[in-house]
Amino acid sequence: MAMTPKVLLVNDDGPPGPESPYVYGLYKHLIKDLGWEVKVVIPSSQKSWIGKSYHITEIAQGRYFYPREPDGLQGETSPVPRGRTDGTDEWILLDSTPASCTNISLHNLYPGEIDLVISGPNFGRNTSAAFSLSSGTIGGAMCGALSRTRAIAISYGSVYRVTPTEWIELAHLLVMRIIKHLWEHWGRDARNGKVDLYSVNVPMIPRLATPDGLDTYWAFTWRNSYGRLFRAVEESKGRTGVLSFEWGPDLGPLVSPDVSTLPIGSDGWAFSMGHATVTPLMACFAEAESGEETDSSREPRLFKF
Repeated sequence: MAMTPKVLLVNDDGPPGPESPYVYGLYKHLIKDLGWEVKVVIPSSQKSWIGKSYHITEIAQGRYFYPREPDGLQGETSPVPRGRTDGTDEWILLDSTPASCTNISLHNLYPGEIDLVISGPNFGRNTSAAFSLSSGTIGGAMCGALSRTRAIAISYGSVYRVTPTEWIELAHLLVMRIIKHLWEHWGRDARNGKVDLYSVNVPMIPRLATPDGLDTYWAFTWRNSYGRLFRAVEESKGRTGVLSFEWGPDLGPLVSPDVSTLPIGSDGWAFSMGHATVTPLMACFAEAESGEETDSSREPRLFKF
């Protein structure tokens, strides 16, 4: 029987609100359904698409946040801890990135106390290389893995403009089962102990509310790419040659790919099929093979021109 972990919950969407609709619910389910102790340290504002970056020239200012039932949208903040004498939850908001929240938590706030980092749930999918390598959610989990702490990134992929509350609750329940299983069977999936973190993706679709729910598949990362992420600000004003750009990604090929082009078994393929996915990851850039004949002894190899 696996021990009960002490959990650090981080995200990249910030405190509960329209851009961060899932973190409070997941927090409550971790406590009530699994009975786990959870510390919450999250960015004070939206930090999506920031990857595993750190602020190295700014001081990471923080404050305590006391979210109120039923959804955490309301609450008080304080520059110093006021304790939990009234039974409220105590979170920490940092003016920094998800990865910074993780590192500060593991090494400054709760050194030696955290067994598992859970990052998310992200407001949007993190399937494929293009999304994963840009994700602050996966960045927060990756930072935990680089500090030799088990980590799981959770992402809820929006498909419809409005996601019913019922689907959100069902997604939380599915993720509770996945998280519990991963914690109790960490690395026992024939990968020789090479798993540093997992990325979990749940499509927010009507099938969540059916009797059978979603199937969950092991998946590998779809190696895709993206094109334009920024647009020239002045183009719409009829001016050219001005160096001014704003965020305006063309995400069509990423979120609506031709299914026939997706590798079967990849996270992109499984998401398009309406399946939840679990992708084992290592905290490193994957090495590409050199193409030269070699054995598996991993002896040093001379670069041959």
